[in-house]
Amino acid sequence: MMIEASLSPNNQTANTSIAAASGTGGGAGGKAKKKTGGARLWMRFDRCGQSELLECDKSTIIRRAAIPARDLRILGPVFSHSSNILAREKAMVVNLEFIKAIVTAEEVLLLDPLRQEVLPFVDQLRQQLPHKSPFRMHGASPLDAQENEMHFSTGGQWLPVPDSEGLQNELPFEFQVLEIALEVVCTYLDTNVAELERDAYPVLDELARNVSTKNLEHVRSLKSNLTRLLARVQKVRDELEHLLDDNEDMADLYLTRKWIQNQQNEALLGAAASNGLITPAPYLPRLSSHRSVSLATSNFVVDDDDVEDLEMLLEAYFMQLDGTRNKILSVREYIDDTEDYVNIQLDNQRNELIQLQLTLTIASFAIAVETLIAGLFGMNIPCPLYEVHGVFNPFVGCVTAGCILLFLLVLGYARWKKLLGS
Repeated sequence: MMIEASLSPNNQTANTSIAAASGTGGGAGGKAKKKTGGARLWMRFDRCGQSELLECDKSTIIRRAAIPARDLRILGPVFSHSSNILAREKAMVVNLEFIKAIVTAEEVLLLDPLRQEVLPFVDQLRQQLPHKSPFRMHGASPLDAQENEMHFSTGGQWLPVPDSEGLQNELPFEFQVLEIALEVVCTYLDTNVAELERDAYPVLDELARNVSTKNLEHVRSLKSNLTRLLARVQKVRDELEHLLDDNEDMADLYLTRKWIQNQQNEALLGAAASNGLITPAPYLPRLSSHRSVSLATSNFVVDDDDVEDLEMLLEAYFMQLDGTRNKILSVREYIDDTEDYVNIQLDNQRNELIQLQLTLTIASFAIAVETLIAGLFGMNIPCPLYEVHGVFNPFVGCVTAGCILLFLLVLGYARWKKLLGS
């Protein structure tokens, strides 16, 4: 089941798209009383930036994009924060954070386009695709543009036409979409990291000044957010690193090149079937690698391993993500340093308490000696001192002085053994 709703073209804002979607939903409700189970909202963009809302189920998307059913699981809620860029025969499955899309050589299907996080990506597609696409005039297709550059003469000879300066530096459609997606995701992650830095440093400085339960709870929450954000950045970075390490995977992402190869193979086979033969081409200009468009026929050589464009694109965003990751690691190091400083403070306070406890223990020992002497004389044992008049005060003073001297001796011994600070 597929329900379509065309949107007004390129300069339409996100708010307008939401209003259009709600209106479309009402119209669809009038036509279909019960929505087919499993149908989800998609937005389709073509090469010219024209968009429309679609309500499709899984089988419709599988037939339309020619992808296996398991790829749709990657775009499901189970993998909501995973990052994958998968190359298929006729499509590229993009799952970057909140951006979940299926990109072909002619269109992009975006899942859940009305989510708040996805709206910037939708706006960027509307703004940039009409300006970037080299095939936007008069509804021209990639094959039409290719035929403008190279075409058959009536004699079956290849006639070279000079490359267009504007087309040489133009990325294929699928890489334009991928670039916009990476730009939106990197900007979103950078914004989150900036907010994290803005919140982290004051909280950590306050903890360093005052170790309290409230401040420790703030730091715990901060570390949880930092760990989740680092994991999300790391997933996107690892996916780009995986692609950069494998030229075959990058070559499989050239959907426009494969699409044109298939189209021209079919055209040549059709011409061979009708004419009975194909005249070898005496001259063939090599297509620029920046075009990322090549013709795969037996009549000329094509470098299918030329992935310079995609490699440069991925390296740029890989370096940006690496910088974002380094910022997060810097915040984590600052947290670790603050925790070390707080632990040192707590250890110092604990040592001071132990020293105070030792001092009080020594004082208690001295007082216990004096109490022992007083207890001995309180047992009413016959003693000559009882008969001496006025001996009580001098005797108590001497005993007290001896206990104080004993306290000082033990305290000095503890300091000599460095059990107490100076």
